[in-house]
Amino acid sequence: MYRTRHRIRTRGAVALAASAGFGAALLGGPGPAAAGDPVAPAQVRVYAAPTPQHWDPLTDAKWSFEHGQVVLTERGTNPGGPRRPFEYAVVTHGPALESVSISAEVRIDEPVRFSNRDVIVIWNYQSPTRFYYAHLSQDNTIYPHNGIFVVDNADRRRIDDQWNGSVGAPPAISDTDWHDVRVDYDADTGAIAVFVDRATAPLMTATDTTYSGGRVGFGSFDNYGRARHYSVVGTAAHPGTP
Repeated sequence: MYRTRHRIRTRGAVALAASAGFGAALLGGPGPAAAGDPVAPAQVRVYAAPTPQHWDPLTDAKWSFEHGQVVLTERGTNPGGPRRPFEYAVVTHGPALESVSISAEVRIDEPVRFSNRDVIVIWNYQSPTRFYYAHLSQDNTIYPHNGIFVVDNADRRRIDDQWNGSVGAPPAISDTDWHDVRVDYDADTGAIAVFVDRATAPLMTATDTTYSGGRVGFGSFDNYGRARHYSVVGTAAHPGTP
């Protein structure tokens, strides 16, 4: 398997799949301005095909790309250093993005008897110790579970509005079925919203502007699961963003 980890070059926009939010996609050129905004930023769509050419895992041996799915086949191992997700893969196809909307169907494969079971969706990934992630779990009673987090060269920090110190948003996933997930991030305002199963209201929300620009990804904190139909639409990051 290829080795490009954290040395990814920005490439041209590729429009291959539909995704919610951020208006019309571009095929390498400027699109129509948003209402009331004559200079709306260019938007791109990226389809992350389930192949090793589109994804860069932390641990190649723990991943499978088959049957149209991106599959984390076993639990990751603690990487040491700041407390953060153990195993994930980042999308190397297309440009790094600032504002972004990620859509996918996800499934937790860990048996339901494990209350801490989870999968995560990553965005604005700049390095192994700098990124955002949404933690989707069946447990919502402890700090690291079922919330929105930022890793900023320190232990992951919870930033979602729903956490009150003892309980968070209702559990995102409590079975081994497929679930539709969408994560929206506005780099200008820092607004974050996580939607599950096509709900009209977000399950989790937050506001944070720590990062502006980076890669997207999928994985698990310390469990395992899979994703399919993973697609992204957003605004291309400034040159020099990882």
